[in-house]
Amino acid sequence: MAYMSEEGYKQLLEELRHLESVERPRVVAAIAEARDKGDLSENAEYDAAKEAQGLLEMKISQLKATIGDAKIIDTSKLKADTVQILSKVELKNVKTGMKMAYTLVAESEANLKLGKISVNTPIAQGLLGKKVGDVAEITIPQGKISLEILNISF
Repeated sequence: MAYMSEEGYKQLLEELRHLESVERPRVVAAIAEARDKGDLSENAEYDAAKEAQGLLEMKISQLKATIGDAKIIDTSKLKADTVQILSKVELKNVKTGMKMAYTLVAESEANLKLGKISVNTPIAQGLLGKKVGDVAEITIPQGKISLEILNISF
């Protein structure tokens, strides 16, 4: 089951719609064009188009599976007393004093540029269940870090 926000769910539906209505016909047209060029056994364009079709169909299938397993979370029913999925967490690195904020989201919604990290990351895993004032000791590839939770919101 993939927990996600309504916004993330809508983005997945839009991506699926785009792949099925725009990309799929484009790939089919490329295959038809390559097929018209003659001998398929020595046609690199045809092979490339068929491979692109296979990758596209695999992506469509994965998206459909994710959408089918999706459980949309209503943030209005969540409490901000502990860190959980869809929580916006303000943190301070105890060692450096550097402050940061992350929103914990489903893997399909993760975007570090927007401050959204997957709940499957080591940082998110270390924060889950913690409360304001708690210090989370988290093991990351570079070693251990201590992050103090300053605020939790949605």
